[in-house]
Parts: sequence; structure tokens; C-alpha cells
Amino acid sequence: MTDRSIKAVHAAYRDDIADLITRRPVPGPAVDQVDPFLFLNHHGPQTYRPGNNGLPFGPHPHRGFETVTFILEGSLAHMDTGGHESIIHAGGVQWMTAGSGLIHAELSPPEFKRDGGDMEILQLWVNLPSKLKMTTPRYTGVQADGIPSIPAGESAILHLVSGEYEGKTGPVDSLTGVFMSMVSLPAGARVALPAPKDRSVFFYVVRGHVSMGEASAKAFDLVEFAHDGEAVTVSSSDGAFLLFGHADPIGEPVVAHGPFVMNTAQEIRDAIADYQAGKFNRAPENA
Repeated sequence: MTDRSIKAVHAAYRDDIADLITRRPVPGPAVDQVDPFLFLNHHGPQTYRPGNNGLPFGPHPHRGFETVTFILEGSLAHMDTGGHESIIHAGGVQWMTAGSGLIHAELSPPEFKRDGGDMEILQLWVNLPSKLKMTTPRYTGVQADGIPSIPAGESAILHLVSGEYEGKTGPVDSLTGVFMSMVSLPAGARVALPAPKDRSVFFYVVRGHVSMGEASAKAFDLVEFAHDGEAVTVSSSDGAFLLFGHADPIGEPVVAHGPFVMNTAQEIRDAIADYQAGKFNRAPENA
């Protein structure tokens, strides 16, 4: 398999939310999206003191896309107006299809606010095509022990969230065939990751430093690849941790306004009107 060439390396920029350290590589000054991947926030890493206020993501609406949340450190409580509720701990993932619209909250559990501790979370927004934007909302919460950890390349481990790899299937059944994983690279590891033809491919360096041939990327960099080749070969001399995914590009207009992502401005106005009319159902209580 031939390696893909690198289209660009996008450094995340700081955009803190109150006392929550936040970095965002996409959208950024040089990239609007890596179709269909719209948005990536990296919260933390940071340590909360005992008696803290926790995460600030109280009840808010979404329509037209999916949110995928990776809990790297700490715990995250989820509740939404579709009736889904869970607490996911470090190493787990939440995958929510907002679809036609719901209201959800992502908050720190009471124990975390009482005791404090380490916190690090990634949240990725994945677009939906027009034919699925009004699909019925759904939610999957998976703890760390439900995510297959698969040996890959030379000493690497691929933690498979959705899609297939080496005969294993991830626990999330993506509506649009998204492949999503986390990749652990110990010092000296090297792996050729799959990059199927015509799919949009990216990885984000959560920790460490990696090399791809003569190119390199460091923590908080998102690497966007051209649509050539069938693999992404990456190595790390000192160790690294990546978010790695690929998906079919949608190629449709994107009109985004706050928590809504649709195809037209009229659809955004409709989403706001439906939310204001209470059509997203009762909001969850703010814990």
C-alpha cells in the first residue's frame, strides 16, 4: 500500500471556556472542516480541585450532526431528552446522533465535583448528509472495557470505536460508516494505519510527537491528508497518543449556527423555531 501525502498540519489554538482549558484545531484559520469532520475540541488536560464546579456544558440543543466524546481522564455524565443517561469513565466514549434534534447536558458527576481530579476530554462533531439530518436521535455510551484494543504494526495498539480492523468490529454502529479509533504508540512504535481510497482521513496528536516520513507533528496538531494512497504510516520515538479516523466526504453545503448544522439558512431558522417551540422535548435538569 502506498502512503498518503500530507495536505496540511493544523495547530490547535487556545479558546478556553471559563476555567476549562480548551484547544481547537478545526475549524481554524486555514481549515473549515475535514469533510465530514466539522469540529474538534480538546478540553484539558488539567486537574480540578475538590469542591469544583465541574464542566460547564449544561442543557443545550443540537440538530443535524453527531457528537463523539472521548473521555481520556475523569468521568462524564450524559443526559438527553431522548431518554438516554449514563456516566462514562476514563477510556470510554459517548456517541450521540442529534439528528432531528434533542437537548443534552454533559456534566461532571457529583463525585468529581466533590473530590476533584484529572480531566481530559475530546469532542468531535461529525456531519450528517441531508438525507439523515432529520433522523431519529440515538445515543451509545461505551466504557473502556467495551472498546477492543487491537495490536497494530510494531508495538502500537488501536482502540477501535467504530468500523472494522483486523477482523474486529467497534462497538458503535455508525450511520455513515465512519471509522473512528484511538491509537497508542509506545516509544519506538510504528504502524501503517488504513486509509481507504476516496475517504477523508485525519489524525490528531493528543500527546507526544510523531513522524510521517520526513514530516512530523506534535501534541495538539491535527494532520489532514490528501486523497491519494491507501495508508498512513506513523511512528514515534518517544511515545504518542492519537485520535485517528476516516469517512466518506459528504460534499454538501454546510450552514452552521451555534449548535445546529444544516444545509441551508432556512433549515437553521427552522431549527431555531422548533427549539423555541419546545419540539426538542423537555430539557434535562442541570445537575
